[in-house]
Amino acid sequence: MKSVTEFPNFTLVQGLKTKTDLASEGKTPEEIQTSLGEKFKYEGDRLKHFVNAIDVAGQNAQNLKRVVVVTLAEGENTPFKATQVEAHHYVPEFLIEAKPAAAKTDSKGRGGKGGRGGGGRGEKSSPWGLSPEQKAEKKNKAPVAPKQG
Repeated sequence: MKSVTEFPNFTLVQGLKTKTDLASEGKTPEEIQTSLGEKFKYEGDRLKHFVNAIDVAGQNAQNLKRVVVVTLAEGENTPFKATQVEAHHYVPEFLIEAKPAAAKTDSKGRGGKGGRGGGGRGEKSSPWGLSPEQKAEKKNKAPVAPKQG
């Protein structure tokens, strides 16, 4: 596949608007092509490619990034959504939108840092460990296991 030229979406949207305005005024296709050439300063093959790219952009307006004009070598497959006009293919390229991140769910599976989630550990009130009062309270609460004999 060999790229011949490309047209960005901004230029194509302006060209499409100009073309519809001229067509509503009753201009012939030749007059429209000449007016587009004068306005966008295209001539010859580039003007012909631009007019065809406007038609492709009109068919694929949603999320269009640009239209690339390519020629295919013998045996190459036609790209997706490509439109062939004479010996050239007009390939619309689209913007890829990022999908929103899925909302986090409250699950009792594994937690962060490799540990199991939701364990029975409480929050420490001090970064240095338990205070002497908390240690004494913990000792008093600890159940005493009966001796096995």
